[in-house]
Amino acid sequence: MDRSQISTYLNNNKERFLNELLDLLRIPSVSADPKCKGDVNKTAEAVKQRLIEAGVDKVEISPTKGHPIVYGEKIIDPKKPTVIVYGHYDVQPPDPLNLWHSPPFEPVIKKTPLHPDGAIFARGACDDKGQMYMHIKAFELMMKTNTLPCNVKFMIEGEEEVGSQNLGPWIVEHKNRLKGDVILISDTSMIANNIPSIDVGLRGLTYMEVEVTGPNRDLHSGVYGGAVANPVNVLCKMIASCHDENNHITIPGFYEDVQELTKEERAELEKAPFSLEEYKKDLGILVEQGEKGYTTNERTGIRPTLDVNGIWGGYTGEGAKTVLPGKAFAKISMRLVPNQSSEKICELFQKYFESIAPKSVILKVSHHHGGEPVVVSQNSAAFKAASNALEETYGKKPIPTRGGGSIPIVALFKKELGLDSILMGFGLDTDALHSPNEHYGIFNYYKGIETIPLFYKNYTALYK
Repeated sequence: MDRSQISTYLNNNKERFLNELLDLLRIPSVSADPKCKGDVNKTAEAVKQRLIEAGVDKVEISPTKGHPIVYGEKIIDPKKPTVIVYGHYDVQPPDPLNLWHSPPFEPVIKKTPLHPDGAIFARGACDDKGQMYMHIKAFELMMKTNTLPCNVKFMIEGEEEVGSQNLGPWIVEHKNRLKGDVILISDTSMIANNIPSIDVGLRGLTYMEVEVTGPNRDLHSGVYGGAVANPVNVLCKMIASCHDENNHITIPGFYEDVQELTKEERAELEKAPFSLEEYKKDLGILVEQGEKGYTTNERTGIRPTLDVNGIWGGYTGEGAKTVLPGKAFAKISMRLVPNQSSEKICELFQKYFESIAPKSVILKVSHHHGGEPVVVSQNSAAFKAASNALEETYGKKPIPTRGGGSIPIVALFKKELGLDSILMGFGLDTDALHSPNEHYGIFNYYKGIETIPLFYKNYTALYK
C-alpha cells in the first residue's frame, strides 16, 4: 500500500464519504434520552449497513440491556495480527438548543478560522460519529484497493455518552470473539491541524448526583424565609466547601492515590505548543483559573478535578416568583488521574457530603457512572505504528499528550481483554464537544481516512 493508492481512492470518493456522514449526523441518537430510543436503533442499523457495504463480514446488531452494539469482523489470515476498532454512534444531548447557530441534527458546513476548508456543524460531528465513521471508510478504502494487511474487528457501541454500562458485560460474554492484539480508537483530539499528537493518557471519571430536601413543599419566601432551611442555599454552600482558596479539592483522602509526575515528565509534557492568550481569547475569559502550582495543560491533563455540571431548584421561569424551594439538585463530575479509583472517589465524595450536610435537610447522593484513568505505553509496536502513520501524512512526528477527557472503556479493555489501546484522534479541543455548535473539520475527516490505512500497514510490519 502506498499513499498514491490511498489518495486516488479518497479523492474519487470524497463527496460520497462526506454525504454519508451527513446522513448519519441527521439521526438524533441521544442515548441519554428515552424518547430517542428509536433513533438510536436507527443509527445502529445505518452503521451495520455501512459496514456491510464496506466489506466487513459477520456484521450484526448485538442487543444489550440498553442500546445495542454493532459488531463485525474481517479475518483475512488467522496468523496475521488483529486490530479491534472501537467507536460509538450515540451522542450527547444537544441542549441548550437556543445557543446553537443551526439545528443540531441538520448538519451544515461552514468555514472557521481553524477550519478554513470548512467544518461540519452538528451534534456528534466530532464526538464520535465523524471520527468513528473515518474507520469504516478507511476499511472500505483498503478493501476496494485490495490492500488490507491484517484482520479487523469492529465494535461500535451506543452507550458511551451514558457510561458504557452494558459494554462490560457484553465484552465478558463475547471474550472469545474479541481476541485480538490492539484496540484502535479515534475519540480524542490533537493539538492543531498542523501539529499532530497522540494521547498517551486519559483521566478517569466519577459522576455523581446530589439531592437536598428541606420542607415538604415549595414555600412562600416571605412567610417562611429565614426560619426554614433553603435547600438551594445549603447545596451551594456544600459545593463551595469542596475547594479551598488554592482550588485544591478538600474532600479528605481525595489526593491519597494521585500519581505525581516527576519534573522531567512535566517538562516533557510542556513541550506541546500552547498559547495561554489564544486559549483565553477562544473561551472569552480574562483570566484562567485552576489548582495553584500547575499550568493550564497540567490542570487539564495530569491533575484531578471536581466540577458542577448542572444545578437546579426552585423557580427558574420568566419573571419573578418569591419561593423558598423544597428541593435542590446538582450533578457533579470528578476527573481522576493514575492511580485513583472511581469507586473509592465515589465513596469519599458521599462520605464527605454526608458529613457536611446540616440536620435541617435530607441528603441523597447517587452515583451515575465512572471509569478508570489510563496511561498508554509509548514503546509498543502499535504506538510506533500510529506515530509513523501520522508522521507520513502530516510531515512531522506527533507529540505525545495527555487528554483531559475520559473514555472509561479503555481501562475495561485492558482488564477484560488484556489489550492496550491506541488513542489516535483527529479532532481539535476547540471543536465544541458536548457543547452547542459542535463541529468537525472536513480536513480532519479526510486526513483520518488517509492516515488510518497507514497505521494498519505499519502495525502489520512491526508486529511480532
